[in-house]
Amino acid sequence: MGGSVLLAEDEPILRESLGQLLRDEGYEVTLAGDGQEAYELVLSRAFDLVLTDVRMPRMDGLSLLGNVQRVAPQTPVVVITAFGTVDNAVGAMKAGASDYLLKPVQFEDVLVRVKRAMEIGEMRRERRVLTEQLAAGSTFHNIIGESEGVKRLFETARKLSAVRSSVLILGESGTGKELFARAIHYNGITRDKPFVAVNCGAIPESLIESELFGHRKGAFTGAVRDRVGYFEASSGGTLFLDEISTLPLGVQSSLLRVLEERVVVPVGDTRPKAVDVRIIAASNQDPHTLCREGKFREDLLYRLDVVRLHLPPLRQRREDIPLLAHHFLEKYSREMSRKLQGITNAAMRALLSHEWRGNVRELENVIERAVIFAEGREVDEQDLPFAASAGGGNAEDLKEAISQFEKQHIVYCLRRHGYDKAEAARHLEIGVSSLYRKLDELGIPKDLQDRDEAAHA
Repeated sequence: MGGSVLLAEDEPILRESLGQLLRDEGYEVTLAGDGQEAYELVLSRAFDLVLTDVRMPRMDGLSLLGNVQRVAPQTPVVVITAFGTVDNAVGAMKAGASDYLLKPVQFEDVLVRVKRAMEIGEMRRERRVLTEQLAAGSTFHNIIGESEGVKRLFETARKLSAVRSSVLILGESGTGKELFARAIHYNGITRDKPFVAVNCGAIPESLIESELFGHRKGAFTGAVRDRVGYFEASSGGTLFLDEISTLPLGVQSSLLRVLEERVVVPVGDTRPKAVDVRIIAASNQDPHTLCREGKFREDLLYRLDVVRLHLPPLRQRREDIPLLAHHFLEKYSREMSRKLQGITNAAMRALLSHEWRGNVRELENVIERAVIFAEGREVDEQDLPFAASAGGGNAEDLKEAISQFEKQHIVYCLRRHGYDKAEAARHLEIGVSSLYRKLDELGIPKDLQDRDEAAHA
């Protein structure tokens, strides 16, 4: 089992008995006679778990709980309280305790709850590592990913943030086209200017020109006042035209003229108005195919397609699924005030093997639903809407998904145990020789296997 436990208990007999019980189970135990002594120990070293009585001299258990949360927020705390003071236990849980025990304590109950709290602490540390990974370069303005293809997209987006060139973003629905458009806008020279997003496919054909270019009062039935169009509204900034391929050919001609002349003429007016707008267009269809079919103007495509970003579907970057899943779990657990601590291996394997036709948007919806319905401390396979059919995808895709999960988990264990392969192998419950074989089979680079190599990577 293992792990370090700080036990704060002012009754000597109970303190010694619990201490010996935990030592016999393989825990490293440090004893404190009251809350103040325990707090001073927390300040001097790290513990995997704090087990504390509530009623103690100098500093009570609830005060100790608050101090531990302040100086060591990843450390779980289990409180012990008398049977007649259940309100203390309820208050402690509301204050952030991981669990509680009632006196007279039952030794079997102690071991079960300590083991469970240790697992919670482990999951908290894993989540912290994931958060650190995200902060260390796996995000770009709210977009998450560490696959090579996504990292290249991050680099291109950073370069585009420094210029005002037109951009064409292609990708399936749900891959994050608007997120990339916003990242380009808000990460660079246009960050203080307007960003206007328009779903071209949602505007009735009869109103598109009015919406884009504006109109004058009386220009058509219902035009009771002048209206500023999206081009004017985004002047100086970015106009994001989503589903650009749905624009009728006549409107495409008008749009081309605006891009060439940098002026708009509102419907019902004859006076051109200068506009200075960077266009980011997006489509889930191949525009070159549409050009060949006569559905999209080739000259407009050339105007829009100065720089192209092609966003891969989630099924082609499965190594990003764990990061994304934990990110959404953190987001919705916080929003719903749910204390979910992680995702089980079975659930993660199901996520990795799913087809994700709805891409990142579908994954976010799945995790949001799981947070609502999860009954335990972790999201498990039965909390996923496709649990019954999980694993039914392409065998090669599933093999690759599990391989990517294994690789990430092994690298995480090596980091957590200071690149000590014997310790990492023990945590993974495999032999050291098996670990070396896995490192070779999975193609894990040397700079991720050893401390010295990682320090110079």
